[in-house]
This record gives sequence, C-alpha cells and structure tokens, in this order.
Amino acid sequence: MDENINNITLAELAAEVMRLSRNTLLVDLRFLDMALGRLDLIPAPIAGLATQGEHILYDPVYVLKRYRTAQQIPVRDYLHMVMHSVFRHMYCDPTLDRGYWDIACDIAVENVITDLGLNCVRTVAEEQQKPFTESLREELKIITAEKIYSFLRTNYADPERIAQISRLFKSDDHTLWYMTDPEIEEQFGVSLDPSGGEGEEGDRGEQSAGSAGEGGEEDSSQQAASSRALAANDWQHVSERMQVDIETFGKQRGTTAGALTQNLREVNREKYDYKSFLKKFAVLGEAMKINDDEFDYIFYTYGLKLYEKMPLIEPLEYKDVKRIREFVIAIDTSGSTSGELVQKFLQKTYNILMESESFFSKVNVHIIQCDADIQEDAKIANREEFDRYIKTMQIRGLGGTDFRPVFQYVDKLIAEKEFINLKGLIYFTDGFGVFPSTKPGYDAAFVFIDNEINNYEVPPWAIKLVLRKNEI
Repeated sequence: MDENINNITLAELAAEVMRLSRNTLLVDLRFLDMALGRLDLIPAPIAGLATQGEHILYDPVYVLKRYRTAQQIPVRDYLHMVMHSVFRHMYCDPTLDRGYWDIACDIAVENVITDLGLNCVRTVAEEQQKPFTESLREELKIITAEKIYSFLRTNYADPERIAQISRLFKSDDHTLWYMTDPEIEEQFGVSLDPSGGEGEEGDRGEQSAGSAGEGGEEDSSQQAASSRALAANDWQHVSERMQVDIETFGKQRGTTAGALTQNLREVNREKYDYKSFLKKFAVLGEAMKINDDEFDYIFYTYGLKLYEKMPLIEPLEYKDVKRIREFVIAIDTSGSTSGELVQKFLQKTYNILMESESFFSKVNVHIIQCDADIQEDAKIANREEFDRYIKTMQIRGLGGTDFRPVFQYVDKLIAEKEFINLKGLIYFTDGFGVFPSTKPGYDAAFVFIDNEINNYEVPPWAIKLVLRKNEI
C-alpha cells in the first residue's frame, strides 16, 4: 500500500512540475498560448521526454530528477518540445538521414531558446553549447534545421564527434516522430485518444475487427497518414499566428525575436506550386478539343463499327477551357539582380506557359524589363515568338529599382486597349524597390529569390512568392 501511495505521489509531483513549466512559459511568452494548449501531457514508461506533435509523453521519475537538478531544466525541456512542434520538425521528409536531422533540429531549437534570453530557461547547457553555435553562425549566418542538416552532412562524418554534439543539444527523444499513434499506444501502453473511456476503446476494437477483413492494415495506415497531415496543418496555423504575434510584439517594443523570427519565417515561407500559381491568371476561352463531358464515345465507336467509316455522331470540337491569353511578366533588371537568374526564371515560366493546357495559340504577353525606368517591352503573340525571345534576350538597364514605372506603363496599355481582360502581372525581383501606393486593377505578384534573411515586405494588395534558386 505504501509503495502505491509513493508511486501516486511521484506521479502527481511530476505532473505538477510539467504544468508549472507550461504556466511559466505562458507568463513569459504570451505568443505561445496556442502552441502550449495543443500538447496534452501523458505520463508513460518512456526514456525521458518525447512528443509527436500532439502529446508530450514523460517519465515522472525523469522529470523530478531534472527538476531537482535545477528548476529551469524542465521549463527549458518543455519549450524545446514546443519549438520542435512549432517548426514542424517531426513532419519531415522520410528520405532524410534521421541521425543528422534529429541533431540539426535539436541545435536549431536550443539556439532559439538561448537567443530568447529568458531567466526561466537559462541552464548550464547554454554555456556548453555556445562555442558550437557561434561557429555555426559564422558559417551559416542564420541557423535553421535545414541549413544545419546540410552543413553537418557535409562536414561531420565522424560518428564520435556527432555523438558529442548530440549530447550537448539533446533534450527529448525523437523516436515518436517516426511512429504512428497506434504504434505508440501499443509500445508504451498509453491511450492517445483525448476522450478516453471504455466505450471509445470498445468502438475502436469493433472497428479494428471489421477492418481486418476488409484490408484493415491499409485503412489504418491511410488513417494514420491523414491524422498526421491534419496535425501538421494545425501546427502550420499555429506557427503563422505566432509569427504575426511576435513580429507585432517586436515592433511595439522596438526589438526583434532574432533566431525565433528567422526560423518562423523560414518554416512559414510561401511555398507554391509555380505552375498552379500561373494558372491563377487563366481565363475561359474556346479551344479545339473534344468535350468529354458531352461526347459519347460508345455511340461514336459503335457507328464506326456498324457502318465502317460512318459514325453515328460527330465529336464536339470546341470546349471552354481555362488558359492564359493576356499576361505581363515584369523583370527587375537593377544592378542587384542576377542576369542568369532572370533567364532561368523566364525559361521556367516559358516551359509552364508552353504546355498545351496552359496557353492559347494566340496570346498577348508583354515581357517588360525595368530598373528605375522602362527599358524594354517585348510583345509576344505566339509560342514561336516567346521561344525566340528566350533564346535571344538581353538584359537591359542595371540601374536602381523602382516598381512604379511598370504599373504606370501597364495602366497606360490598358487605357489604350492593348489589354482587354488582363488578369495578372508577375514581377521578378530581388525585393528592394519602391512599390505603388494603390492596388492596380489586376492581380500582381512579386517573385523573390530566397536570401539569407528572407524578410521581404510587399503591400497588402500584392501576392508574395519566395522561391529558392533550385526551384527555378
């Protein structure tokens, strides 16, 4: 009986330490409210601490030992796991080297925590980590998990050295990152169902029994993947909200959240399918194509079979499709913009537009080069002209950057009826220029090439895309 009482006491004390850690963070970091509220605490027979993005599993004895060493340690541990979730480290590419990825994520998170400069999370580990993080900062400028991962794989092949680095930064176990919830429940004997209860368990048992006869394993796998995708999406919303809150906080107090803001900007960087993005500017029009919605192949082929070359019906030759007819591509040719990147961007855009499903045979596309003034306006009427321009184009300008002349010029073309139904303009730029003060009468997107800071500002009416060099 005494042993049971003692066990219950230890569990309760550990649970209180975890709750105290969470509340301490909430007091000092108000922008973490959504993040802190998403992680349920579950005691479990696990070697330390772990999270899969929805729950924190912890060993009560381990937590109490950490607390006895220093009260700040459990608080830092808690924040460490929260930051993993905010940066969505557990929702990684399955082809990554897990060993390097785990260490890279721990380093990135610990650097962010240290950079916050909070007394409630300051531990001896900070001083031990500093020499390595400072050397990383000299190499990488901005420390993110992705950058650290590439750096470690390139420069650290010695397993012993990697193990040393891991011990410096490790706070939690990442095993759960690579497991499904059913696997976690089975291995650690816990329930991750927030409702709990015998009724729910019975329902799950019946469901499993029913699924077993109908490809239950496949259904379970699909369900796990779907649940994981939903969790990742939820954390994306939390992360985006945090970024807004922290940037507002920084502006109000004249400070920046340094490493945290940089990591949030990186993880929340706009990632678009450029092909899908271009199709945003498509318009309905007639194209020579069989309308599969109205054409009946059965009657058509039956007629050919019965009367040889005499079909019973003729195919409908026209169908309304969404394709790009009018479009503006503006190119920033200021001295800070690489001519090679400009050509690659145009080639990528050309390759997408030249696909049969994207481009009308007759178009009105203007490719405008501009630095502080309009340098060239190349009018493209068909694929052949676009192809010829790509092969022979020359970069003109190389002065300063002002975005306004392009919009003024396009407005003039619209007034002159050069454009009848212009849907959009894409401006390829390095990001440093003067924007128009008012929204144009068409959608406008600014495409930036990712740099080390990735702090591009656009007007509220503009669409922003950030592409990496390898995405062009």
